[in-house]
Amino acid sequence: MTTTFVTGITGQDGTYLVERLLDEGTEVHGLVRPGDGGQSALRARHPGVVLHEGDLGDPDRLAAIVADVAPDEVVNLAGISSVALSWQEPVLTARLSGLAVAVLLEAAHEVQESAGRPVRFLQASSSEIFGQPESEPQDERTPVRPVSPYGSAKAFAHHQVGVYRGRGLHAATAILFNHESPLRPTTFVTRKITAAAAAIGRTGTGTIALGNLDARRDWGWAPDYVDAMLRALRHGVPDDFVVATGRTRSVRDFAEAALRRAGVGDDWERFVEVDPRFFRPADAAVMVGDPSKAERELGWRRTVEFEEVVGRMVDHDLELAERGAGA
Repeated sequence: MTTTFVTGITGQDGTYLVERLLDEGTEVHGLVRPGDGGQSALRARHPGVVLHEGDLGDPDRLAAIVADVAPDEVVNLAGISSVALSWQEPVLTARLSGLAVAVLLEAAHEVQESAGRPVRFLQASSSEIFGQPESEPQDERTPVRPVSPYGSAKAFAHHQVGVYRGRGLHAATAILFNHESPLRPTTFVTRKITAAAAAIGRTGTGTIALGNLDARRDWGWAPDYVDAMLRALRHGVPDDFVVATGRTRSVRDFAEAALRRAGVGDDWERFVEVDPRFFRPADAAVMVGDPSKAERELGWRRTVEFEEVVGRMVDHDLELAERGAGA
């Protein structure tokens, strides 16, 4: 039986990944922070998953857990997940999203050396490593030039994967562009939009306060991206793979799609307002990925288009609102 160790196991991608791994009969171990509110739900939903309490900021504990589990696979999904938060906590971001990856890679390499068998490693990288790219779409050859503390930490981790690949570790990266689902917390702008749109659709009142409406992103469906990560992890040759849709939509497009799905109709714009507080110090205006390599070498394909991604999120938030109203 394959043993897989997953960090970020209670997050959006971790939740979908665990379901995939358990369905295929994998023994799953996960890292959780002490007091993580998602622990109870995960234990109730998947009692067979073995959880280990630890913190990405504690390198000795992190390395000890990996040594104890001695996994066949390590999937790192953890770290600071918000670009906005990274501006408030740049040092913490560097430690949790950058240095912790070096710890995990070294620990995985030590397991490989001591056990005398291959250990596979997958790093969830990010399109934010490209910063302000000079050309589009971005692919695996696009220069790494981050413009935020989040992107900088992710870039360090991305390069460390290459270093350990050179040392003989089967280490791959999935360079993930934006990917969404109903599991996104409302601290993310996409879920903020869909939750607010659902409320507006029910009451006919309210507004969605947003920053740069012209910021464009390449948005996909999270379960599709988890599928790509697994394919990259199990691929015969460890490599870097851009995971994206190849199309961009603006924040304005996202808000329009959400409000229309919620039943607002052509009058949707009056429910959107621009608030300078939500502008980032530096914001990559256009990010669009070229998934050709993942499609060609991994056989990966996206299965859900932009409008349906937004629609599924709005439908979920409408259902939550209806449950709340009926409580």
